Amino acid sequence: MLDHFSPSVRRTARFMATHTQPKIDVILQPFMRFARMEAAGGILLLAATAAALVWANSPWAPSYDALWHVSLSFGFGPFLLAQDLHHWINDGLMCIFFFVVGLEIKREVLSGELSSIKRAALPFAAALGGVVIPALIFVAFNHSTEDIHGWAVPMATDIAFALGVLALLGNRVPVALKIFVTALAIVDDIVAVLIIAIFYTEKISLHSLIAGLIGIAISYLANRLGIRKPMVYALIGIFVWLATLKSGVHATIAGILLAFTIPTETFLDVPTFLRRSAPLLEQIKSCALESAELASHDCQGAAHQLEQQSELLQQPLYRIEHLLQPWVTFLIMPLFALANAGVPILGNSAAVLHSPVSLGVALGLLIGKPIGISLFSWIAVKIGLAAKPDDVRWPQLVGASTLCGIGFTMSLFIANLAFGLSPALDLSKIGTLSASLASGILGSIILRRTAPPRASDS
Repeated sequence: MLDHFSPSVRRTARFMATHTQPKIDVILQPFMRFARMEAAGGILLLAATAAALVWANSPWAPSYDALWHVSLSFGFGPFLLAQDLHHWINDGLMCIFFFVVGLEIKREVLSGELSSIKRAALPFAAALGGVVIPALIFVAFNHSTEDIHGWAVPMATDIAFALGVLALLGNRVPVALKIFVTALAIVDDIVAVLIIAIFYTEKISLHSLIAGLIGIAISYLANRLGIRKPMVYALIGIFVWLATLKSGVHATIAGILLAFTIPTETFLDVPTFLRRSAPLLEQIKSCALESAELASHDCQGAAHQLEQQSELLQQPLYRIEHLLQPWVTFLIMPLFALANAGVPILGNSAAVLHSPVSLGVALGLLIGKPIGISLFSWIAVKIGLAAKPDDVRWPQLVGASTLCGIGFTMSLFIANLAFGLSPALDLSKIGTLSASLASGILGSIILRRTAPPRASDS
């Protein structure tokens, strides 16, 4: 098969083949890396949440509120944009979070668990149940109040916390169940983005919206032309973000739309990469045997060229996601939690128990999520629409469904859009935090008790 290539290329190819991982590892490696990072990020997210709660309920609570209301301005003259720190995080940094979410969605739709109807049927059915039932529970508690527009708050699953808990359970949880939860959470994100765009947009400036769409088209064209300078896309992204912000559509939608313009095609095929990289590898090998001066010049040049060829072999979507994911996981999401999870619990403890908002959110996440996900999954399997993974038992799926009641990031985000500065915002946050904690504990207990006897953490 490699006979028409040069001997050096054949040697390189054989070396790569003999050191290739098993196919199953190649398939699961991106997911496992993502899961490990999300698990670590979940711990940091939990620490930021605890810090916000302690700070907001301490004698230094006024400083917590004052910090997030500090005004920051960028630009000059008519181009001056002034927002407080809280809005810069929620409307600015979270746009990057949604951009990465968009990349994950596109990857899953093109080549992951959502790439075919058969593979996507179960997570889609489960996500539908996890959206409908919590929303109905919230509506049941708030149908006659002005807070009815918060119906979307208990609908979302926080993938960082959910995968973090699954990672802590080790081998008690089959990999297929972790993949199911990941796919379900991504479908949840798709629904949440659509809801934000449709139901939480008050008025639209057509001119700004058209400008944003033009920017997205420019990004798509630049990608198709093979432009790879990060600064180019940073400038396009800022323009699209500003246009979307001015249009009335929530600015985070810009992140999702921009993500869809990032191509998945590589600029090099494998044979071309091997042909170009083989002489570079030979040069590095020969340089290593020469003097230090020759090695420092020629070897570094060859290594740089090899790095460029390697970048051309990678999907732009993968490279960008790989670059941004640590920033989102370890900086943006914890900062969002620190800015949004600080709610005064002590002064609201009595109101929480009687508030339709807090009860609707808490019960929607804690009860609605597992009932909706489990019920809709069971129906989809029974009618032949979907197939349950062979190594996942129904009690385990119920446990995972309970973990999906951890709403957190997206629930808090939607709560800010739904309630603004009204008293219902704090009540919905308390409902989200309490239900997320209870869901994490209850889901862990169920998964521990339903694990096969031979499973262990080793």
